[in-house]
Amino acid sequence: MNPLLSFGDYLWMTFAAFLTLATFSFLYKDNPLYKFAEHLVVGVSAGYFVIILYYGSLKTQLVEKLINHEWVYLIPLVLGVLMWTRFNKKLSWVSRYPIAIYIGIATGLAIPLEMQTKVTEQLEAMMVYIQWNDLLAGGFWNYTNSFAALLVIIGTLAALIYFYFSKEHKGWFGGVATVGIWTLMLGFGASFGATVMARISLLINRVQFLDQWRINSVGSVHQEGSGSYTAIYWVVLLGMLGLLVVDLIRTKGKTETDLN
Repeated sequence: MNPLLSFGDYLWMTFAAFLTLATFSFLYKDNPLYKFAEHLVVGVSAGYFVIILYYGSLKTQLVEKLINHEWVYLIPLVLGVLMWTRFNKKLSWVSRYPIAIYIGIATGLAIPLEMQTKVTEQLEAMMVYIQWNDLLAGGFWNYTNSFAALLVIIGTLAALIYFYFSKEHKGWFGGVATVGIWTLMLGFGASFGATVMARISLLINRVQFLDQWRINSVGSVHQEGSGSYTAIYWVVLLGMLGLLVVDLIRTKGKTETDLN
């Protein structure tokens, strides 16, 4: 049996369980509990990232540089200040210049990275030398040998041919394009499956957390001081259920009034 949490830790755990259940309440419908949890998460996330950006970027990349008399960093400081003119109707046109510079620099950095990760590495995978001796040996279906490299080449070429619309997809050309469609569907399916598995793992984690909260609430009733924990547990559950019922009655009454 897990040791009883301190009352302060248990309150924080209960609040986390409340937010989890409030988020799950969206399965019922959009309701005030879900909106509260959603707005709280968005607000806390925004505040958290502001602090991260300050200590991770602004403080180290600007403030400390200026303290060390590296005056060249006055340029990004001025550009950053000019962005705030966006909130003034008369001076909002000034913000276009720093925004244009930012977008230009970001584009210049992003395009080479995209080319390297999405194009160059794909071409490199196609240029891997195929060990034909291994490919034709007994381990033909072993995905660790050259058969995998051959599949990469065939799938890539077939997918590219599918997107070649200057020639009608008939005959052998249409057959290769069909292979390209299957290649794309396999890729999309694998990506979607990986995404679903990631979401399912998050769901399992939250369900395990709720079960741990239940154990700390009602699984140690005989321990000293756990009676108050049990009371909080039932207050949270019954309170949320009551609020959902009230919301259902209120919505139903409002709908009937609108129809009349």
